[in-house]
Amino acid sequence: MSKQATIQTSSNERIFDVIIYIIASIIIIAVLYPLIFIVSASFSDPTKVLNGEVWLLPKGLTLDAYTNILHNEKIWLGYRNTIFYTVVGTVINIIMTVLAAYPLSRPDLPGRNVIMVFITLTMFFSGGLIPTYLLVKNLGMVDTMWALIIPGAIATYNLIVMRTYFQSSIPWELQEAAHMDGCSNWRLLVSIILPLSKPILAVMVLFYAAGHWNSFFNALIYIRNENLHPLQLVLREILLISQSDAVDGSLGLEDKILLAESIKYAVIIVSSLPVLLMYPFVQRHFVKGVMIGSIKG
Repeated sequence: MSKQATIQTSSNERIFDVIIYIIASIIIIAVLYPLIFIVSASFSDPTKVLNGEVWLLPKGLTLDAYTNILHNEKIWLGYRNTIFYTVVGTVINIIMTVLAAYPLSRPDLPGRNVIMVFITLTMFFSGGLIPTYLLVKNLGMVDTMWALIIPGAIATYNLIVMRTYFQSSIPWELQEAAHMDGCSNWRLLVSIILPLSKPILAVMVLFYAAGHWNSFFNALIYIRNENLHPLQLVLREILLISQSDAVDGSLGLEDKILLAESIKYAVIIVSSLPVLLMYPFVQRHFVKGVMIGSIKG
C-alpha cells in the first residue's frame, strides 16, 4: 500500500511539473514574441510588415529606418541628455533613498511608524499635475535639467522596499555591536550597512535608471528648450514628424508611409536597447534584492 501511494505521489508530481512547464512556456512565448517581432519588423521591408508576412524572422532585410534615425543629430543630443539625466538622477535617487530608508529602519528612531504613515500616503494622494507644475515653476526649475531630477528624487515604493531590506536582512544586534565599538552612525552606514546591501542597491539602480531612461512626460511638461530634450522626447518627435510627412506629402506618399512604419519599430529598439544591455549586469542581484526586500513589512 505504501509503495502504491509512493508511485501515485510520484505520478502526481510529474503531472504537476508538466503543467508548470507548459504554463511557463506560454508565459515565455507571450513575453518574448512581441520583442522578437519588433526587432524583426525594424529590419524588414515595411511592405512585408504591413502585409502581415513577418512573423518571426526579418523578411526583405533593410536598414533604411535605422539610417534615417541615426543620421539625425537630435538623436545623439537626446542620447547625451538622457545619459546625463539617468546617471545624475540615479545617483541622487540612491543617495536620497538610502538617507531616508536607513533611519526609518532603525527601531530606536522615535515616531518612525508615524513618519512612514505620512510617507505611504503619498503613494495614494498627490497634489496633481497643475499644483506640481506651479511648484516646479516657482522653484525656478522649468526648462532646466533639475525639473526631471529633483521632483522624483525619492520614489515612495523604492523607499519602502529599501527600508524593509535594512530591517529584515541586517541584524540590529550587528549595528548595536558596532556602536559599542565606537562606530558613529555615518561610519556604520558607509562601512557596514551599504556593503551588506549590494543586492537591494543593484535593484534600486535598475528601477531608478530605467525610470529616468524611459521618462518623457515630465520633459514634455517642463522642458521647452530642444537642446535639453531627452531621448524619448526626441524619438517621439521623430515618429510624429515621419507620420505627418507621410500624410501631408504628395511626392512619394507610399514610400513615406512605409518608412514611417519602419521607423515606428526602429524607434522602440533604439530607445530600449541600453536598458536591455544593462539588465544582465544586475540580474543576479535583482531577484534576491526584490524577494528579500518584500519578506517583512
